[in-house]
Amino acid sequence: MNTCATDPSRIRADLESIFLAGVARVDPERLIREALRLDGSHLAVATDHGERRYDLDRFERIIVLGAGKATAKMARAVEEVLGRRIADGVISVKYGHTETLERIRTIEAGHPLPDDAGVRAAREITELATAADCRTLAIVLISGGGSALMAAPAVFGEGDEKLELTLEDKQAVTRALLSCGATIAETNCIRKHLSRIKGGRLAALLYPATTISLILSDVVGDPLDAIASGPTVCDHTSFADAAGVIARYDIADKIPRAISKYLDLGGQGRVPETPKVGDAVFERVENVLVGTNSLALEAARAAAESRGYRAEILRSPVVGEARDAARGLYGIAKDAHRRARPGQSFCLIAGGETTVTLHGGGKGGRNQEMALAFLVELAGLPEPISGIYFLSASTDGDDGPTDAAGAFADDGVLAAARAAGLDLATFLEANDSYPFFERISFLLRTGPTNTNVCDIHLIALSA
Repeated sequence: MNTCATDPSRIRADLESIFLAGVARVDPERLIREALRLDGSHLAVATDHGERRYDLDRFERIIVLGAGKATAKMARAVEEVLGRRIADGVISVKYGHTETLERIRTIEAGHPLPDDAGVRAAREITELATAADCRTLAIVLISGGGSALMAAPAVFGEGDEKLELTLEDKQAVTRALLSCGATIAETNCIRKHLSRIKGGRLAALLYPATTISLILSDVVGDPLDAIASGPTVCDHTSFADAAGVIARYDIADKIPRAISKYLDLGGQGRVPETPKVGDAVFERVENVLVGTNSLALEAARAAAESRGYRAEILRSPVVGEARDAARGLYGIAKDAHRRARPGQSFCLIAGGETTVTLHGGGKGGRNQEMALAFLVELAGLPEPISGIYFLSASTDGDDGPTDAAGAFADDGVLAAARAAGLDLATFLEANDSYPFFERISFLLRTGPTNTNVCDIHLIALSA
C-alpha cells in the first residue's frame, strides 16, 4: 500500500508522476520507432492489418511533410530511421515545440489561431507535394494542432468572380468556433471546407506519389478524417455539414461574409467537395494510426499500480462542456470514496477532450476549468470531503493559451483558495481559471511535451 495515503503533497506528486508516465508512453519518437523499421533497402511499416513493406530502390526521392504539435519529435525519429535517404522535407509546429533536425526544415507557427507563418508553412508543404510524382515516396506526419499550423485559405473562381479567403477570415471563424463550444470534429469540418490542403486535399496534391501518413490522434474515438482535419484521409463531411455547424451554434453573425458566401457556394455544388471514399487520389495512400489517448491511459494505470493504487480506467471518454464533465467525475469520485474501505487507495483514470463555452474574458484552458469546476463541487458540501484528489491536464503541456498543462483540485486546494480570499464562482463564471490557480500555486506546468493525445484526468481516493 502507498505510504502517502495521509500526505496530500505526496498524493499530488503521485498524480503528476502518473500523468507523466502516460505522456511518456506516447512519446512520438518511441511511437515512430515502433511503426517504422528499415530492413536493408526495404521500409517496414506496422499497420493495423499487418506489416507492409516498401522497396526504397523503387523511388527516386523520399520527402517528409507534416504539421502538428508532436510533429517535430516524429520527424526526428523518421530522420533516425531513414537518414540521408530523405531528399527534402518541411514540417509546421507550434511555437516552442521544436527539435533539432538535420534534413527536414521546421517552421514554427501559431496555434490555435493560424498566423502568417502557418500560411507560409502550408505554401511550402503544397509546393513540395505538387512536385511529387510516381517515383516519389512521401512520408506525412500528422498530429493534433495540424489544422491551425497548416493554413491554406481556399480560392474559388477567376477574374471579377474570384473569391479568395484570407488569413483574417480564417482567424475570425476560428475565434467564433473556439468561443461557442464547438467540438474539435465540428471545428475541423468547417476547416476542411475552407482549405486547399485539408480534408484529403493533401493526398490529392501528392498523387500519384506513394504516401505513408503516420498519425498521432488528439481526437476522441480516433477518427482519422478529423485528426488535423484529415489532410490525407477521405472526408465524410460536406459543405452542408459545415453550414449546419454554423447554424447549430448560431454564429453566422460572428463570421466574415466571405466565409458564409464560400460555404453557400459549396452547398450549391459550385465549389468542388473534398475527396470522398473511392477517390483515386487515395489509391497509393497508407494511413497509419501510431498513437492514441487509450495508449496513454493504459500506461497511467500501470504507473498508478506500481505506486500501490488499485487503478481503474473509466471507459467512457470525457467529452462535452468542461464544467459538466467535472461535475460528472466528481459524482463518480464521491460515490467511489463512500464505498471505499479504510486503508484503501484508488486511482480512477479517464481521458478525452472537453470544450469550453466562453462566458467571460478570463484566461484559462479546458483542464484548468475542469479543476476549478471540481473545486466548486467540493465547496458545495457542508464539509469538503477529505481524501479526494483530482488532476486534469493536457498531454501536450499547453492547456489553452497558457503555460500550464492543467491544475489540481482537492480540499487542501480549496482551503488555500479560501485563505487567499478567492471566490470560486466568480472566477469560474469569468473563465478565469489560470489566475485562480496561479495565485495559490496549484497549476501543473510541464512545458511543451511535443506530443498530443487529448487530456488525462486522474482521481486519487484515499479512504
